[in-house]
Amino acid sequence: FWKGDGGMVSEFATRFLGSSDLYEWSSRKPHASINFVTCHDGFTLNDLVSYDHKHNEANGENNRDGADHNDSWNCGVEGPTEDPEIKSLRERKKRSFLATLLLSQGVPMLLAGDELSHSQGGNNNAYCQDNEITWIDWNLAESQESLVEFTRSLARLRHEHPVFRRRRFFHGRKLQGRDVPEVAWLDPTGEEMTEEAWNESFVRCLGVLLTGGKIDVDEEGEEIIGDTFLLLFNADHGEPITFRLPATASGGVWNLVFDTGRPDLDPHPCTAPDYEMEACSVVVFTEPVAE
Repeated sequence: FWKGDGGMVSEFATRFLGSSDLYEWSSRKPHASINFVTCHDGFTLNDLVSYDHKHNEANGENNRDGADHNDSWNCGVEGPTEDPEIKSLRERKKRSFLATLLLSQGVPMLLAGDELSHSQGGNNNAYCQDNEITWIDWNLAESQESLVEFTRSLARLRHEHPVFRRRRFFHGRKLQGRDVPEVAWLDPTGEEMTEEAWNESFVRCLGVLLTGGKIDVDEEGEEIIGDTFLLLFNADHGEPITFRLPATASGGVWNLVFDTGRPDLDPHPCTAPDYEMEACSVVVFTEPVAE
């Protein structure tokens, strides 16, 4: 999906909500889904957005080892670059990957070093490298420190809001005593995704509304109360896309939490009916639950 391939929105939505198709039939819960973008085999997150091809020459096998299919995109240049636009796009994509991972249902698995842009120089099979290729350098540049702080904020958001770590799978059921679904997927017009839209190869932008309020009960039968969140995903690599924000349950405004395309924006109320999303970005809004 984030690579920009067509026809991926349905698969993306299913995985983001915890892969009920894989686990629910055997009575397993969302925590059975271990979600990850990268792991010890393959590219690091930084290399996933910096290389189209593996560079395993240091392994001594003439670059024959390691996988050739990496589902990566170098954003226009293979490897390191000083081009400010490409560097900015890579940072944006890393933030979008991390936001998708840490706000998805299930258990997020983060490769050590991804939170600080660790690179293996395009080596996707570094099992044999006990040196600078795999060692973590803790002397961080400003952009690395920024990514660490962003990752920390995502972990905090997940921890503080139970809607991101539900004990049961979403199915779009109406919440008890309310005529609203627990989850709804939206197109850029702010309307629910149609069957046709789910199957269109050109669709690369969608949103998900996770309804708050009384969303579940805990192990002791106590109600779990959570805020409502609206998450927008734009995997298109082209121009910005304008997304029509759906009405809030209270009739008020959405509050911006973060925008991976505009990392300098502080949280604030959004009074406009539309929001312009940068390419390859994730935008998160919230509506606090009424007391």
